[in-house]
Amino acid sequence: MNYKILVIDDDKELCALIKQSVAAERIDADHCYSGADALAILQKNNYQLILLDVMMPGIDGFETMERIRQKSSVPILMLTSKNDSISKIRGLRSGADDYLTKPFDMEELIARVLSLIRRYTRFNMTGEHSQPLTYQGLTIDMDSRSVTSQNGTFELPLKEFDLLLFCAKNQGKILTKQQIYEEVWGESYVYDDSNIMAIISRLRKKIEPDSGSPCYIQTVRGIGYRFNKEV
Repeated sequence: MNYKILVIDDDKELCALIKQSVAAERIDADHCYSGADALAILQKNNYQLILLDVMMPGIDGFETMERIRQKSSVPILMLTSKNDSISKIRGLRSGADDYLTKPFDMEELIARVLSLIRRYTRFNMTGEHSQPLTYQGLTIDMDSRSVTSQNGTFELPLKEFDLLLFCAKNQGKILTKQQIYEEVWGESYVYDDSNIMAIISRLRKKIEPDSGSPCYIQTVRGIGYRFNKEV
């Protein structure tokens, strides 16, 4: 089937190039050049992925992403010309599933687009129903990609859900950062833990009674993380 993505970037030439490049993969691309226009388009159309530039006039990419996340868990691939950890971590903590730094190789962009779409549609279009995973005070619903804790019910963005599910299915087992990265991101570990740390921080705020003293996703210092075998 054909998939549809939204490209939000004030670089018109780049938007046209991305549209042309993804068409070869049977992916349609709409584009807009500002955050305000993007928010209006998202009120009317559904997409399997959003490519979002950080540096835009008016509403920047960070604020646009935060507004999108208030209503949608659609995967967001952040595009940024800032090759610094502060911008990257801020984007990941605001709700991005992945990022690419400009200038980027178009083949790498397409590979990440395809990977994110596959993971997203796997849970949204299978038509199969799975039994929720239930723990003490926590329920993971695989059909809706949502979690219910004492903090409420949250539909999780792609990477948050994949990371939580991977840890939960390996309850009690210590998972290295490399194992988590290669499972959730589907690519070789690059010894950059900011992605994992940012997403676990987002998850803990949603599922933990006290995010400062987590009872579900526990840190194993110097190694990685473990989903508590006692819950």
